[in-house]
Amino acid sequence: MTTVETIVDDLLRRAENARRFLLGIAGPPGAGKSTLAEAVKERLLARGETAEILPMDGFHMDNGIFSERGLLPRKGAPETFDARGFIDIVTALKRAGDEVLVPVFDRTREIAINAARAIPAETRFVLAEGNYLLLTETPWDRLEEKFDFTIFVGPPYAVLEERLRRRWLGYDLPEDEIQRKLYGNDLPNGKRILENSRPADLTIDIF
Repeated sequence: MTTVETIVDDLLRRAENARRFLLGIAGPPGAGKSTLAEAVKERLLARGETAEILPMDGFHMDNGIFSERGLLPRKGAPETFDARGFIDIVTALKRAGDEVLVPVFDRTREIAINAARAIPAETRFVLAEGNYLLLTETPWDRLEEKFDFTIFVGPPYAVLEERLRRRWLGYDLPEDEIQRKLYGNDLPNGKRILENSRPADLTIDIF
């Protein structure tokens, strides 16, 4: 049975004496990627390790660019992220030479803030999490071989649908708006991820 503890045990074995170990956690929206990343980080810290999380959310393009390109209704799709910026940051983190400044997504203002958090050079485990880490489409396919270990979290469609519905209900949106976001964007993105992602080292159905 796969648990957070068994995942951490495996990561520690694989990392051995590595100065930097990059874990990639991928999967569709609402799958539980950020929850898993937080749980793994907590256990690593409890085992005396240093660990930081790199969420892909910080690489959202600005709403102004979305509006110019007619992409605002598709926010969250692969083409609405700064893929090059994310790949550059992952590459810099893999080198483990210096402190790396990373962006943070402010959900209250729906904007990404550049250089809002530092990942120190001495951090041994970096846990990247996001929808498109294993996507085979260009330019996301440039992430292949960047991670030392990958996990794909892919719940069944019905579970994904219910989780995403609950997410939007939490924003007190009207039902027609929830329907538009769910079936016009989130679930099509999820299907795209499930059908066009490279195999991960470990696949978890539900977390």
